[in-house]
Amino acid sequence: MGDTGRRSSSEQCPRQEPPVMPRIALYTLVVCVLAVAAAVVSFVQGSWLGIVWVLLAGLSSNMTWYYVKRGRTDAARDTSVTS
Repeated sequence: MGDTGRRSSSEQCPRQEPPVMPRIALYTLVVCVLAVAAAVVSFVQGSWLGIVWVLLAGLSSNMTWYYVKRGRTDAARDTSVTS
């Protein structure tokens, strides 16, 4: 039959996929969002306990950035041409 213009599976070009966020970074991001929400609710109710939630949000935010950055460097190291 005629050529359909498709490449065979052995001739496909490798695709460069976007880096996947590590699972722990996703968990710390969820904790950060929930801590911010808890801080807002706490301050609206007039409780000083919101300070603890703000501190927890800051800590989890830093953890999120750390794990995202670490995941990117690990992915770059795995796909390096000159390894």
